[in-house]
Amino acid sequence: MNTIKLDLGHTELTLQVPAGAVVLQMGAAPRLRNPREEIERSLRKPIGSPPLKDIIRSRLRANPEARAVVVLSDNTRPVPYKGKEGLLVPLLQEMKRAGLKESAIQLLIATGTHHPLNEKAVRALLPDDVFRNGIQVLNHDCRRMDDLVHIGDRPLLGKILINRHYRDADIKILTGLVESHFMAGASGGRKSICPGLIGEHCTQLIHGGHILSSPKAADLVLEGNPVHEEALAVARMVGCDFIVNVTLNAEYSLSGVFSGDLVEAHKSAVRCLQSYVGIPVRDRYDLVITHAGFVGINHYQAAKAGAVCASILEPDGYCILAARHPDNDPIGGPHYKKMLRLLNDLGPDMYEQAIKDPDWTFVPEQWEPQMWARLFRIIPPDHLLYCCPDIREKDFDWIPGTDAQTITARTKDLSVLLNRTVDWTVAALRRRLNRPPRIAILKDGPYAIPLLRPDPNS
Repeated sequence: MNTIKLDLGHTELTLQVPAGAVVLQMGAAPRLRNPREEIERSLRKPIGSPPLKDIIRSRLRANPEARAVVVLSDNTRPVPYKGKEGLLVPLLQEMKRAGLKESAIQLLIATGTHHPLNEKAVRALLPDDVFRNGIQVLNHDCRRMDDLVHIGDRPLLGKILINRHYRDADIKILTGLVESHFMAGASGGRKSICPGLIGEHCTQLIHGGHILSSPKAADLVLEGNPVHEEALAVARMVGCDFIVNVTLNAEYSLSGVFSGDLVEAHKSAVRCLQSYVGIPVRDRYDLVITHAGFVGINHYQAAKAGAVCASILEPDGYCILAARHPDNDPIGGPHYKKMLRLLNDLGPDMYEQAIKDPDWTFVPEQWEPQMWARLFRIIPPDHLLYCCPDIREKDFDWIPGTDAQTITARTKDLSVLLNRTVDWTVAALRRRLNRPPRIAILKDGPYAIPLLRPDPNS
């Protein structure tokens, strides 16, 4: 029996591969040999845009007191802001070479509806140079009305409120990671603004039941995706001067840097991403084994991994999902818990009917249970075997899914729990099917996307 490593970013698991299992993983994306040089090159020779230095100098000529804001992702994304592959130090140095002082630069963390980062989390996210140089670091707060300004209206989203620090900046720069996204098609680009910097009400509408029920609101789909199209429209309303987006390979190493125009640089990053994260798959499987990845800091974030599995699972099959949830609450916030209970009570079809009803009052974070519903339309909730020692057994009374520790034995060792659960499930499926089950392992968790393309000759 072979052994493979599953890299969750902050945890590595060892999995004994069952006989006959197919290991699905993203294609090769070589690590950049000279990350610092590539970052600097992208700033000076960007895509569809003048060099960053020229943009800044032009603004300073028009207004010597011009101020810049650099938008950052929060700690739910493994953006390399520091270290040998860190993009922030070369970016700030280029801004200073263009004539900006540290006092004229703000770093704004695009939290969306996530909780603000405390000082410890901010220091873990950013390089020490930021704090030595006294650059101001702020969290966006989608509920703080004093920090939001009205920039116009959209037919689908209504009144658009956006972070005033961003709106008021003379030079607007976005940074982020381009990875597959199960609602917006891909992260990065416009998503730093919408939903990263918008008001809570607008976030609710872009995550509304009708928008997310579109089959185009899916991984690696941009054209016709209503989430992508609305986010881009909002980003264009408030403006963006320059983006610095990156892609990572399966080892979380920098595989590409895409700087420049909001649309053109992001499109280039998505094309690069699609070339190695999309996995053509011809068959559905009785059992899919996956993990929640770096992003899976809690159950809320783990929905991404569950939704990815749905397209390649046989109806009534099984999904085993391994996760470590280091967040303060391993499940998520109170709104998410409320809606997860509702999904558990109603089932996937009635849940979606409820949140699409004209009389429905939107509940923040209702969108993530809607993503879990994609999985539960294929398999019954108890066929999701959730391997996570961080969630209490009693919470599975209302969380859809089965606590894997009740099947095997309670243990804090996630590798042991995962392997015991796989053994139990393979044996159960063999008895039920009276044949060896078809098994797929998504080695990269939510980051590689199986694209079901049935064999036309079968």
